[in-house]
Amino acid sequence: MIQLIQQRSKEILEEVVAIRRHLHQHPELSFQEFETSAFVQNKLNEYGISFQSGIVETGIVALIRSEQPTSHCIALRADLDALPIKEMNEVPYCSQNEGLMHACGHDAHTSMLLGAAKIINENRDKLKADVKLIFQPGEEKLPGGAKLMIEAGVLEDPKVSEIYALHVFPELEVGKVGLKAGMYMASTDEIFITVHGKGGHGAMPHQNIDPIYISAQLITSLQQIVSRKCPPTIPCVLSFGRIEGLGATNVIPDKVELQGTFRTMNEEWRKKAHDLIRKESQGLVESMDGKVDVDIKVGYPYLENNPEITAKAKNKAIEVLGNDKVIDLELRMTAEDFAYYSQVVPATFIRVGTRNEVKGLVHTVHNAHFDIDENALQYGIQTLLAQVFIS
Repeated sequence: MIQLIQQRSKEILEEVVAIRRHLHQHPELSFQEFETSAFVQNKLNEYGISFQSGIVETGIVALIRSEQPTSHCIALRADLDALPIKEMNEVPYCSQNEGLMHACGHDAHTSMLLGAAKIINENRDKLKADVKLIFQPGEEKLPGGAKLMIEAGVLEDPKVSEIYALHVFPELEVGKVGLKAGMYMASTDEIFITVHGKGGHGAMPHQNIDPIYISAQLITSLQQIVSRKCPPTIPCVLSFGRIEGLGATNVIPDKVELQGTFRTMNEEWRKKAHDLIRKESQGLVESMDGKVDVDIKVGYPYLENNPEITAKAKNKAIEVLGNDKVIDLELRMTAEDFAYYSQVVPATFIRVGTRNEVKGLVHTVHNAHFDIDENALQYGIQTLLAQVFIS
């Protein structure tokens, strides 16, 4: 079986690369993946795999039944959406949709799952479990396609026993994959704060209520929630990435808008921190005669890889790829809506190395120059097949 996995994944690599390039040329935003969904459906029809479409509009769930009696179901998930980024690469398969780009590798995820689906269906007589293929919209946008797909019942009928997903990893060289048992990725919340003051001439600040000055104090003060209130054993990040106060060199504006992200790995502390952010914002701003609006959009939960199936997944990957090609990952404060699946069924999120320094393929995800070494596709397929076929 290992030889079959290795050989067949190499044989279909050219086809999978073509799939990936087509998807890369035609990116679509979250929950708008209509052409992408139609393309995936055509491929599934071509492979003779039955599926249900129109789930959360663009989502698809396919099912490959084991020919042996089984109550076990393995789910494999890929995401469909792209990002509002203008691609800066000069490649034949560059994005044709202005201002949109598969800068997070979802085109690779979908193509790897389609490649794996083809091989699984060809060898369904060897399956010891049913295999459910989940093509999910909206990973990049709240509330997250995973949440909506779960609510639509994709983990039922048949009930999913365990679920796996791949994600490109430009920090890791091509040919390798990485895993981490237990807590792996953070929850993510979006913070929107508007500080209202009283604008006026910059030469007469005593006549104004300066929202820029207040906001500067507020940002510094909010950082103390992390440095002084968060228990040292809990990973936690609070960062502000946007500050907008539309004044001028001599104009104090009426308001300042702040946007940031709060991430952690403990639900109890997460809720407490939200309360602290609201309380600190109101208390500080009002003490300086301003007014404040605080809107915290609760995002994805933390992602926890089930220790038992992650250990098995690692061993299976080693059998197919080799011991030196499977590494242990470190904790990350990035987030993924796959976390919703991990809260419901045993789950494992696997990273696939895509880096090739010789080819200049070194840029991180969400970057206008991001691209992958497409040889990574076969190793991703092999890793998925290992979870399905190797005991």
